[in-house]
Amino acid sequence: MEIEKKIIRVLLYLILAFFTYLMVKITLPYLAFADNVAFLRIKRTAREIPIWKVSFYIHVFTSVFLLLAGFTQFSAAFLKNYRKWHRGLGKMYVIIILFLSGPAGFVMALLANGGNTSKVAFTVLTISWLFTTYMAWKTALNKKFSEHREWMYRSYALTLSALTLRAWKWLLVLLFAPPPMDLYRIVAWLGFVPNLIVAEWLIRRMQREKIVNEPKYKITNNQ
Repeated sequence: MEIEKKIIRVLLYLILAFFTYLMVKITLPYLAFADNVAFLRIKRTAREIPIWKVSFYIHVFTSVFLLLAGFTQFSAAFLKNYRKWHRGLGKMYVIIILFLSGPAGFVMALLANGGNTSKVAFTVLTISWLFTTYMAWKTALNKKFSEHREWMYRSYALTLSALTLRAWKWLLVLLFAPPPMDLYRIVAWLGFVPNLIVAEWLIRRMQREKIVNEPKYKITNNQ
């Protein structure tokens, strides 16, 4: 069982590393700050709105850091050996989401492609992201570390939507090749809803394991 867990952990690191590399590859062209780059080419109206454009660049350039910083929060070895780094990266993760990337994502959600279906999806995603991250921060301050870990699972599941949205998009295009706007409406929801379901499953699993591993005290007549 322990070997299986180690194999799964290594696979998760490799998957994260691969998709983080892809995110870096996607992000680098935006350093040119040009309107004819990738996603900006189809946002002609939105890119003329200063607050949207600033929000876009904030959201894009913080995504890679959030993916990496968030992942360190779940490593028991990292927490044990680099406690200060764990706390520092955790604080940066929370600050960036609550004050930069989250609000920027909200602005972008209001002008999302795909009509109301996509706008509602990204708005729900952003509000959920802000709320779960705030709860992770609040429970950490109150030293409720079990709850803190659970809220971090939820927050990071939503952070990972930056990757899963693109993965679903690639898969659906490969299998069905739907019209672009239909595809966008679908992945707007697929990008984060399954993530939350998986996060809740992991949380329930941890809770069950905790109950099973708790010491059981036998009551005797001498007690």
